[in-house]
Amino acid sequence: MSTTTTTTTEQPRLRIALLIFPGFQALDAFGPIDCLNVLSLTTPITLSILSQSLDPVSTKSPFASDSLSQEILPTHTFATAPEIDVLLVPGGKGVRCLDTKPITEAIKFIGEVYPSLKYLITVCTGSALVARSGVLDGRRATTNKKVFREAKGWRAEVEWVAKARWVVDGNIWTSSGVSAGIDVILAWMGEVYGKEVAKNIADHIEYERHEDPEDDPFAVLYGLK
Repeated sequence: MSTTTTTTTEQPRLRIALLIFPGFQALDAFGPIDCLNVLSLTTPITLSILSQSLDPVSTKSPFASDSLSQEILPTHTFATAPEIDVLLVPGGKGVRCLDTKPITEAIKFIGEVYPSLKYLITVCTGSALVARSGVLDGRRATTNKKVFREAKGWRAEVEWVAKARWVVDGNIWTSSGVSAGIDVILAWMGEVYGKEVAKNIADHIEYERHEDPEDDPFAVLYGLK
């Protein structure tokens, strides 16, 4: 699956990739991707879907065999990935399957590709995969607040920020849980393409944004300071 559009304005064509694995959270991926779909109507971007193999990848939780699920087809494997400017990493229960090839290969790929990226964006526990690659060492980052207390176990070298809807450290943007992925991608679009572009996309999808990165009601809900 790829999204390509042309426009009369002179803008760099960012090459965006979504990394997926068995048990990824649907909205973590599809919330930001739908914002990118709208962006592509006026802005030149491309989209690749990356996984360990080209087999369909399911959102099915490995810990809930009777749950509803959907599948998505990758366009490339980690081994055949095209050149990437922006890597988007969702979370989901699958990140806990550390002894499986899709997860070990994803962590390895993140560590290898990061030096060539312009931006790395994570949603929810996608920051766990990035942390385990070592890329977040010495950086500030956040994650889903329901599982935040597990974060230090993911990687002690990361400065985990409890109260944040999203965190920016250099070219790495990490967000809180699930729906926060829409907020972080819109904030990133505002930074790269301008605030008016981000506002227009939020209006297009009829989404009421969190525009303050410290506006994090779920840190309060889960008793985080």
